[in-house]
Amino acid sequence: MRYPRASAQLVVLLGAALLLTACMAARIAPLPDVSASMLRPVSAFATINDQQARSRALFEEMGRVILSPRCLNCHPRTDQATQGDRMIVHRPMISRGPGGFGAAGMHCATCHHADNFDPAGVPGDPAWRMAPVAMGWQQLSLGQICSRIVDSRTNGGRGLPALVRHLREDHLVGWAWHPGAGRTSAPGTQQEFGDLANAWMLTGAHCPS
Repeated sequence: MRYPRASAQLVVLLGAALLLTACMAARIAPLPDVSASMLRPVSAFATINDQQARSRALFEEMGRVILSPRCLNCHPRTDQATQGDRMIVHRPMISRGPGGFGAAGMHCATCHHADNFDPAGVPGDPAWRMAPVAMGWQQLSLGQICSRIVDSRTNGGRGLPALVRHLREDHLVGWAWHPGAGRTSAPGTQQEFGDLANAWMLTGAHCPS
C-alpha cells in the first residue's frame, strides 16, 4: 500500500516518538554529575527501568575504576607492567614470571614490600604482583574487559558471587584506593565499587557494547 506524502511523514514522526518514549522509559532522568574522585551510588541508577540497560550502566560506572591507571597498570596484556598515572613502562625492566610475581632474580617483592614506601615512591602490598595474562585489560574496550570479567576462564575461575567478593574485599584490589603519594586514587571507595559490582550482578551482569 502506498501512503500519501503527509501520511508517510506522520509514520516517521510516530516512529521517532515511540523510540523517544522507549529511551525515556529506560532512563527517566539523567544520572547525577559527580567529581572525578567519586563514584555514583547504586541508588543513582534506580531511574533506569530497563534491567539490562541498568546493568550496563552500572558496569560503565565500575569502568571508571577498572580503566583507571591504578587497575590497568597491573593488568597488561604483555609481560611488561606499566606504572604511574601516565602508565609508562615499568622501570626497572621486569618480566611477569611465574604467577605474576616476577622472574628469578627480579621478584616483585625485591622492591615492593607489604606497604607503600612513600620516600622512594614505591607502592606496596603483601600480595603485590601482576594479574595473569588472561586478565590482561590494557588496550581493550570496556565491553571487552567486561566479557573477560564474567568468563570464569579469564577471571581466575570465579563465579559471579566470588568475583563480587574479590572486588569488594581483596586487599590488593583495595590498594587502588590507597596508592600512596604521587598517585591518583581510584574513584570512590572499594566498598562503593563492590556495591556497584553486586548491583551489576543482581541485574544480570550485562556488558556494555
